[in-house]
Amino acid sequence: MSTNLQAEKGFLERTFKLKEHNTNVKTEIIAGITTFMTMAYILVVNPLILSDAGMDKGAVFTATVLSSFIAIMVMALYANYPFALAPGMGLNAFFAYTVVLTMGYSWKFALTAVLLEGIIFIILTLFEIREAILNCIPLNIKHAVSVGIGLFIAFIGLVNAGIVVNSDATLVTLGSIKNPTVILALIGLVISGILLARGVKGALLIGILITTIIGIPLGVTPMPQSIISAPPSLKPIAFKFAFDKVFTLDMLIVLFTFLFVDMFDTIGTLVGVASKADMLEKDGKLPKAKQALFADAVGTTVGACLGTSTVTTYVESASGVAEGGRTGLTALTTGILFLLSLLFAPLFTIVPAAATAPALIIVGLFMMSPIMKVDLNDFTEAIPAFLTIIMMPLTYSIAEGLVFGILSYAVLKLLTGRGKEVSPLMYILAVLFVLKLLV
Repeated sequence: MSTNLQAEKGFLERTFKLKEHNTNVKTEIIAGITTFMTMAYILVVNPLILSDAGMDKGAVFTATVLSSFIAIMVMALYANYPFALAPGMGLNAFFAYTVVLTMGYSWKFALTAVLLEGIIFIILTLFEIREAILNCIPLNIKHAVSVGIGLFIAFIGLVNAGIVVNSDATLVTLGSIKNPTVILALIGLVISGILLARGVKGALLIGILITTIIGIPLGVTPMPQSIISAPPSLKPIAFKFAFDKVFTLDMLIVLFTFLFVDMFDTIGTLVGVASKADMLEKDGKLPKAKQALFADAVGTTVGACLGTSTVTTYVESASGVAEGGRTGLTALTTGILFLLSLLFAPLFTIVPAAATAPALIIVGLFMMSPIMKVDLNDFTEAIPAFLTIIMMPLTYSIAEGLVFGILSYAVLKLLTGRGKEVSPLMYILAVLFVLKLLV
């Protein structure tokens, strides 16, 4: 081994403490690539959604890449966690279709709300308020969050592949098996399953790549028009705020919605993926939670300045964890790929949803194991855990799953004479959740 290579490995070991986390450089890099491949769709979807609000599509692409990269670097180098961040799905839809197209405000108004949200999150994180909320969630619900996220991820994969589609009669139903996209996704599922069963390292990533190639003759994977392209300018959207609307009731309502959804989506994702990776301490606390939460606070603030919607921790990080990612080197790899995508966007964006869907479905399976840690014999623990699990895929929201889990936990404990088992902060959250559901 060359002296330079040894020095590089020594640097990575000191920075990310790989041996301490029972991992190595190869595993972390493969995990980071896998995470990127399963969440790279945001590079296409976020610009499409925000362009509906009147924003420049090319500029939003650049803002998406840079805000993701900055937030991921904070997660990698400050928190040393394998979690990746990017502008959140759902939050970008609220930005474009509710705030702009329904409420009639400009995208500059919406960006101002995102900026204020990021600043508030930085303050809440510095004073450890978000960390306190994360740590007060009972251990059984934390394990349930992992399972709920697993079902949610699998459901997203099934929908992205067209295997499950909308139905007026039954809400969802089986899609057309004759559809080339569905056929490709099922082929990818078989390929990934075989690779996993044979113990092939990097099975999910290899499955994505093979499925993408198979998709070319099926007409699902488009051929790239070019390999390299110059990144679009940020000028049309960067630092475009509407500060004259800050002190209005509508700004307060919009800001509260952004704050609520992002806070509990991020907390739910961190807890769920950390539970699966055995990163939680015996009392259920997440070490370095403050550092991890700081990453999305910085990402959201910077993202608003660059011109994109709220940045949050991605549930697809579970795919990297499933590949063995345990440190910030996984996140660092993902972040570097995001940055490279500025130049190689035509290449990265040809990967179809049908190719990443099998990875998401299988990751859903991986996320199920914490169910064995949930106490199913104590109904004051089991019912909240079950509601947490089932509400996430059914409401298409990690935050709503947490709302029902925490609320039912507090109510059941209180009404069965075991109210002392619930922390005061949990009761405060329960009251706030009731108000949210009623308003």
